Amino acid sequence: MSAGVCRGRLLVLRRNRPTIARRQLSDNELAEEINRLERALVQTRQQIIDIQRRVSEGMGALEGSIFDAHLLVLEDRTLLDEVARIIQTEKVNVEHAYHSVAERYAATLAAIDDEYLRERGTDMRDVAVRVLNNLLGLEEEIDLRQLKEPCIIISHDLTPSNTAQLDKRHVLGFATDVGSKTSHTAIMARSLRIPAVVGLKNASEELETGQYALLDGINGVIIINPSDQTLFEYGQIMLRQDTLQESLRDILREPAVTMDGHHVVLSANIEQAADAEQVKANGAEGVGLFRTEYLFLNRGHLPGEEQQYQSYREAAAALKPLPVVIRTLDLGGDKFLAQMRVPTELNPFLGWRAIRISLQERDVFRAQLRAILRASADGNVKMMFPMISGLDELNQANALVEEYKAELRHEGIPFDEHLEVGAMIETPSSAVVADSLAKRVSFFSIGTNDLIQYSLAVDRMNEKIAHLYEPSHPAIVRLIRMIVDAAHQHGIRVSVCGEMAGDPALVPLLLGLGVDELSVAPPLVPQIKFIIRRLRLSDAKQLASFALNCEAAAEILARCQDLARRIAPNLFENK
Repeated sequence: MSAGVCRGRLLVLRRNRPTIARRQLSDNELAEEINRLERALVQTRQQIIDIQRRVSEGMGALEGSIFDAHLLVLEDRTLLDEVARIIQTEKVNVEHAYHSVAERYAATLAAIDDEYLRERGTDMRDVAVRVLNNLLGLEEEIDLRQLKEPCIIISHDLTPSNTAQLDKRHVLGFATDVGSKTSHTAIMARSLRIPAVVGLKNASEELETGQYALLDGINGVIIINPSDQTLFEYGQIMLRQDTLQESLRDILREPAVTMDGHHVVLSANIEQAADAEQVKANGAEGVGLFRTEYLFLNRGHLPGEEQQYQSYREAAAALKPLPVVIRTLDLGGDKFLAQMRVPTELNPFLGWRAIRISLQERDVFRAQLRAILRASADGNVKMMFPMISGLDELNQANALVEEYKAELRHEGIPFDEHLEVGAMIETPSSAVVADSLAKRVSFFSIGTNDLIQYSLAVDRMNEKIAHLYEPSHPAIVRLIRMIVDAAHQHGIRVSVCGEMAGDPALVPLLLGLGVDELSVAPPLVPQIKFIIRRLRLSDAKQLASFALNCEAAAEILARCQDLARRIAPNLFENK
């Protein structure tokens, strides 16, 4: 879902899929049929890249990266080889062959009881429709850029490609029969700040174009022909939301200081240099996480040292004197380079990823480290390594930094001799040996998403066990305290850049545990600052003391929510 409320006339989209006829071909026609497929793939690839560019520019690189999955589907050799085999053995037209294979793949994924894999089925169908349209010479069935009047869109599904076309002037909100709060469509709706409800099952069959409705993206409902009383009640909700937004705007330039005078460094996470404007616009005190992998994904070739240097330097110059913490490549898991020959892994999140790749792909790592070092000449750049699991990895990475510093000195190229280098703490092993790591870095950054996933052995994208993904689990609370204590004993600070930092209910707990800095998505900065400025550090410490001695995650979460709602009720109304 995407929070927000809107009201207006419905526009129900019912797709009419083109009929894919089966034609028998002669032997002489088969080669041209394969050529038609290749041309359609080239055309589709360019269309997806164009959409990705528009989304990256309009919403951010993270949302643009959604289309990396589409490009992977488009270039899936197993699927394409199967299409070519059917064309040649059954001697049929490419439209029939491609539709048959793609639909079989998509149906198989859609039937799997796993939200992440079902999302891949949606990607498959989105790409397949685009390829088939190009083969048949058809225009896109739904062009949401051509809407003339404001409306609420109802559809069985809105693909990421469709969502990328949404014009906020004419699309008040939307609802779909399928999808989840973690679906690509829901993620893009939140980025666009358009109210949305997904997973309504049969709304597109029961509703009609022209009906007047109220869409509640906060509670996930659609109300047809709302009564005057309902409109009044929702009007009050929207008024309170407007008042809250005004309060958030008022504190943009204020520091994140608790009521008893404790300053918290509140930074932003970015994916590209262009996001620097959002950092400043939302009142952040710098960048706590620059995700550099988005410079590498979906490219015909790897970015060189110079290209990386220009990007890092652009961000540093735009934000100077505010600090910019650049994370080295965090590839692997679900993000790989097309240029790398990556082995198939049963569990890629436990395999060849992040610092493990960098330490083995030395040429790639050398170019990135030299680029970061050169960008540090501006004086406000810091660097950190992802997924450090032990001392050996950290020592190797630090040694390479020193080696490339020596190279730059020899070449007469300036850099910050006192560049701060940190480590991300994302695994239980690094948390346990944090005291050893703290002697060798300038700061820690806790990646709570992976720390929780690895510590609790829970894949939060697996709906069967997603309820076990508990940020307030006693083990996570104690690990964070262990990390903070180890850092502070050696005089270094601790940041949190995972999703826990962006949850207003959990912020007091993190601060009570001794976290020094929070780094969140730019749009979340105002509300996190809002709750910090209404919190007393003494209350946060009492909360942390309770959590450290509590045995139940639910009790810890309830206590966190009680404190947050008491000090900042406006943030939680209607949630």
